[in-house]
Parts: sequence; structure tokens; C-alpha cells
Amino acid sequence: MDTIIAILIIVTGASNMTSGDRTGVWLEEFAIPYVKFKEAGFNVHVATINGGAVPIDPGSKGGDKPEWTEAMEALKDAKKLEDIDTTKYDAVYMPGGHGAMFDLAEDKVVKQTLASFSDAGKVVSAVCHGPASLVGVKLKNGKYLVEGKKLTSFTNSEEDEVKKSSKMPFMLESKLVEQGAIFQAKGNWADNVVIDGNLITGQNPSASASIAEAIIKRVKK
Repeated sequence: MDTIIAILIIVTGASNMTSGDRTGVWLEEFAIPYVKFKEAGFNVHVATINGGAVPIDPGSKGGDKPEWTEAMEALKDAKKLEDIDTTKYDAVYMPGGHGAMFDLAEDKVVKQTLASFSDAGKVVSAVCHGPASLVGVKLKNGKYLVEGKKLTSFTNSEEDEVKKSSKMPFMLESKLVEQGAIFQAKGNWADNVVIDGNLITGQNPSASASIAEAIIKRVKK
């Protein structure tokens, strides 16, 4: 019997905001955890809503790091989420990048996938704008996945600081709180990871390594 832990990373496929600004996945939020998951011996697969090449936010850097070579290759040909048997995975992780606000937050298959992981007691994790994928997800009991859960994400204050608030379809922190989340923020750009059972979230890119370590620890528990 195969006992290797498998993790599914769902990333944004959106290359542009509705404002026309370029976006995509924020590279370090994908690459740092990818490397750590592989080092931990996990099987790691990458998916987007439509599959194919993943756009990288031009504001994120580091693609020239030798240790990220395999991660960069994985972004060239993501699987189509709808075609994946998600029951074969032990955890799901969503990195950020503003693109997540424009596709992961709206997609029905993403919502069904995250609900199934949560209902099965599996790890659901996301960092920065990745928690946009949690918005609107409802469980078998009819409640929002985030209702009554301690979590974090890119904060309203951070969005204001990067001057992107007016370009967002909604404010992520506000929307999560609206759906019943117990939001736990630290200062702008703080390395902040919040763990509530099998829900693990990180505030911003600074939490990329910390959230990966928390996921690995939880899945191996």
C-alpha cells in the first residue's frame, strides 16, 4: 500500500485583473512550500481551473533561484482541477497572488473540492490571497467552511498599503469576517500563520515557509 503523502496545490490561472493590471500566482508563496513539500517526501501536484501554463505575478521575483527549478517546471503544465481525483490527496494548499481573487474565489469546482477536503477531515491550507478560495465554500452541514474558524489572510491594511484595494472585487479580510471567520491579523508583512484544526492559513508572503512547515507537521501527525 502506498503510504506516501500527497498534496494538491491549487493555483490561480488568472493573468489579469479586471482593471487590466497583470497578475498571477505570487511565486515565493508557491515555490517555497513546493520545495519544502518535496523535501518532506510528499507527492506534489499542481492544478488550476483550466490547466496549462500558470501565470506568475510580475511583481514576484526569485524564479532564477536554482532550488526553485523543479517548482518553476511544475508551473509550466498544471493539471485541470476538474480532471483530478482529489480523494487521493491528503491535503490541499492554495498560494496567493492577486489572481486568486478573480478566479479561485468564484469557481464552483474549487468550492466543491475544498468542501470535500474539509468534510473528510483533511488539511485545507492557504496563504495571502489564497484564502480567497475559501470564500463561499459551504460544508455538508450548510455552514460556511470559515464560520467560527480562526484564520488569517492578506489584510485590508496590507491591501491599502499596496494600493490595490480599489482594484479588488471585494476586500478579502472583510469577506471572510462577513462569513463568520475569526480573523487574526498581525502587523503588515508579519510572518503570521493561524492553525485551527485542519484549517491552516498564512497572512502574506512572509509566511510562505512557516505555513509549509505547519502543513507538513499537521499532515504527518
